Amino acid sequence: MHALKRKSPLRRIVLASAATVSGVVLLLSMKPHSSPGIAVAAPAPSSSAGVSSGSTGSGGSGGSTGSSGSTGSSGSGSTSGSAGSTGTKTVTGEEAQTRYGPVQVRITVKNGKLTDVTAVEYPQDNPRDQEINSYAVPQLNREALTAQSANIDVVSGATYTSQGYQQSLQSALDSVKG
Repeated sequence: MHALKRKSPLRRIVLASAATVSGVVLLLSMKPHSSPGIAVAAPAPSSSAGVSSGSTGSGGSGGSTGSSGSTGSSGSGSTSGSAGSTGTKTVTGEEAQTRYGPVQVRITVKNGKLTDVTAVEYPQDNPRDQEINSYAVPQLNREALTAQSANIDVVSGATYTSQGYQQSLQSALDSVKG
């Protein structure tokens, strides 16, 4: 009789071991997401002169934001900056409450173009929040500048922060229009 015949326990052990080794090799060969150190180095958008002011993009494209607008009298929607001859306006959006804490965004608009987006408040209470938001917030800032609106993608792993970011960004954009 052969040692690895059909119903032999030894055959099952060999096959299970081979499957386990294959699974571990596949798991270890997966690439991790980009490190937070790389994502933190965001480009400085404020150095652009805003030559192409034709595309404001802040129109009705905020359909995916789910902005509530129920706290219109909130004191956090402040406006500052000089809106004189340069047409520069800095607005802080309303604070959006998320499951893990509040998110608030400040934008700068120059000649109708979004030139700077900064998250002034976001969840940082524990090390996990800090880890997640260290790569999510710069990515959201870049996407908002690229899209020129609040119609941006949600960052995987930071869904609640992304949704709060979109809500606050939309309220800031609405304040600039009004």
